[in-house]
Amino acid sequence: MKITNFGILVLSLLIFTINSMAQVNNNQPNSSINTAETHCADSLKSNLTDTIPIDNLDNILSDKLDSMVNTWYVQNAFPVDSLRKACTADTLQKDLPDSVYISRLQNLDSYIPLPYNESVKKFINFYFNRRRGMVSIMMGLTNYYFPLFEEALARYDLPAELKYLPIIESALNPKIVSRAGASGLWQFMHGTAKMYGLEINSYIDERNDPIKSTDAAARYLKDLYAIYGDWHVVIAAYNCGPGNINKAVRRSGGKQGYWEIYSRLPRETRGYIPIFIAANYVMNYAKEHKLMPVNPTFKILTDTLVINSYLNFEQIASVLNIPIMEIRQLNPQYKRDIIPARADKHFVLKLPIDKISPFIDSQTQIFAFNRDKYFPNNQIVPLKGDQGSRYFDTEGKKKIYYTVKSGDNPRAIAKKYKIGTSLLCEWNNIRHNKVKVGQKLAIYVEDKSIVVKKGSKSAKTEVLKIEGSRETVQKPTDSITGKSNLIEEYTYYTVRPGDSLYTIAKQFAGVSDKEIKLLNNIKNAKGLVIGQKLKIPVKA
Repeated sequence: MKITNFGILVLSLLIFTINSMAQVNNNQPNSSINTAETHCADSLKSNLTDTIPIDNLDNILSDKLDSMVNTWYVQNAFPVDSLRKACTADTLQKDLPDSVYISRLQNLDSYIPLPYNESVKKFINFYFNRRRGMVSIMMGLTNYYFPLFEEALARYDLPAELKYLPIIESALNPKIVSRAGASGLWQFMHGTAKMYGLEINSYIDERNDPIKSTDAAARYLKDLYAIYGDWHVVIAAYNCGPGNINKAVRRSGGKQGYWEIYSRLPRETRGYIPIFIAANYVMNYAKEHKLMPVNPTFKILTDTLVINSYLNFEQIASVLNIPIMEIRQLNPQYKRDIIPARADKHFVLKLPIDKISPFIDSQTQIFAFNRDKYFPNNQIVPLKGDQGSRYFDTEGKKKIYYTVKSGDNPRAIAKKYKIGTSLLCEWNNIRHNKVKVGQKLAIYVEDKSIVVKKGSKSAKTEVLKIEGSRETVQKPTDSITGKSNLIEEYTYYTVRPGDSLYTIAKQFAGVSDKEIKLLNNIKNAKGLVIGQKLKIPVKA
């Protein structure tokens, strides 16, 4: 009997050991993670959500996604229906079992360890559920930016997974500025940017240059890895700075591992690794969650030109008939629409590829256009009203004012007007997310005012339906028969500096410049006036 009981005891211990080992193996995210780190990651499952300010990080990520949706390229190149859906709250879907997430993260074969815990799960759900539409648009932008990131990372022999850092840093908006003053795709602070050779002055901020900032970010990450030798610590240092990492190491008694210094890190940095892991998962398993990228209706194929003399964007826009907002989008490093190039200091201009040859052919004319206005005596002279502020996507929008009420905050106000919080702060120079009761805030919104030309006395125009900026308008009724003509749908477009019928038509699927010309009874295609309202036919 004793032998039987002893055998049962041994068998029970054996089964318990096997189950314990199986549980560790199931929870282990990557074979490259050592045992201590794995046990630490497992222990975080129960308490990580209590220590990370999830809601605050959600707000920060939401603001970045909002700013991405409001950029010129997204507003003009992506389908209107997709943008409307992206700004609509999504229905939360059911969570998958933890084992599915763990297995998929293991299958990525990532050089950087990708452990799984409840916090990672929350951020996966944030991207896939709460901001599902915005993520689909951001995925459409990756075809433009990821090749730049991958090339730079390969150049410095860095892990390819680091290309997902700008997903959480800037949501792929090259002009975004954080509340702390970090700027660009890689969110460089001023001091770090200068340290890595990025030029910042009154006319240029190379933190917003996708190519130069990406190269600088790769060099910075390589240097951080040479110091810490742990990619989790490197990514955390990129977020909060080496100084905070060194303090955490010292307060942890000299411990070096990320999970060992975790509790000593700034609160937001504790959530940074889980967000990074979630971004890796989302970008690789979107299809499995029935999320597909929304591709732009037109792609910006670009090339570069070397400029060796002062040049204003308006000179380019006027001669080449290209929207000035498109030039700004492609050249976000220039702060005042001025390329401060000289014979001894050249700068680069990026243009759509179909504008490169026209620029070369008309180069003399472009540089000479209103030269005395923009550069009197061949010097850069600030224009009247230029106070160094950016344009912040205000062109073609209506300016209104909002008076701050008790209980208001920038995020709530921005949400009310469907704009990004970062834009609202930039327009009104708001610092530290603080506003005062009674303060008047300038807000730029889409101008949806309706202008319908009145016909002759014998005709009348009737608006039947309005959906945003699209209108279904019934043509004037005949004064004799009383019968109305056919119904047609069209939307309105406000002419902006540098516009031509051709560039306007490119912004609307299936519409030609000839159709716009005929619909608006335009006799001289070169006679467009800034602010002029044009009817644009809506094609199914």
